[in-house]
Amino acid sequence: MKRRIFLKNTLLGATFVSALPETLYAGKVGKHPGDKIVLGETGIETSRMAIGTGTNGWNNSSNQTRQLGMDGLPDLLRRAFDAGITFWDSADQYGSHAHLKEALKVLPREKITILTKTTSRNPAEVRADIDRFKSEIGTDYIDIILLHAEKDGNWNKKYAGAMDVLSEARKNGEIRAHGISCHSLAALKTAADEPWVQVDLARFNPGAIRMDADVKTVTKVLQRMKNNGKAIITMKVYGAGRLTNQKDECLKFQFNHPFVDAFTLGIESMEQLNDVQQRMPEATRTV
Repeated sequence: MKRRIFLKNTLLGATFVSALPETLYAGKVGKHPGDKIVLGETGIETSRMAIGTGTNGWNNSSNQTRQLGMDGLPDLLRRAFDAGITFWDSADQYGSHAHLKEALKVLPREKITILTKTTSRNPAEVRADIDRFKSEIGTDYIDIILLHAEKDGNWNKKYAGAMDVLSEARKNGEIRAHGISCHSLAALKTAADEPWVQVDLARFNPGAIRMDADVKTVTKVLQRMKNNGKAIITMKVYGAGRLTNQKDECLKFQFNHPFVDAFTLGIESMEQLNDVQQRMPEATRTV
């Protein structure tokens, strides 16, 4: 989509988003996407919500990169920044690094939290990924890098070398925190107790859709994880799109569980961004 078309189609929405911090944040109860939080014990301050760039994302592509393109997605990230949402959720597999780089051309890098992920597990490949990611995004450091979509419950022993590379990168200031994105209950349980994990990305919604287990089971594991000092970011908040008729319930669900630090939501349009900005404070007013 061409930049001028994107801006024309979303002008009213963009204007509304820019006004949201003043109109909704002033004296209104409930949680807000742009609320500032600290991720666990990492010391990283960021917004409560992250803009996800990987809806149906894999093989270097996602809904965001396909539909919005190199003009539209950076514009969306900039509009979200104007509304106080300073957290960007990316991955090598989404193909969105270049879009982040474009957005950064007019935004202050130090005020943005960038999370990305790698599927590499070989130490040399992880080291190469760190260098490539920095170049693709146009930054000399990345806030958070996660091992992506891990299912093996024994991952902390199998991939100790990859973990060491990320630990060294953190010591060198190339990344600020490391962790894992879990796609099985076994992997999630290991992450809850593994000291190396600083940040965990976990699937969590009231319908238990595409989660690692039922809500009660996952809740117990995530509570243990939080007790062990890890930052918890939730994903699949709307159940991979299957709970969009229950958005208020899904948003409230996240913050009825105090172990949730932040959440990521795949945003594909200004209308979707406006919707969560308007909806979330009212949906969470009693949390």
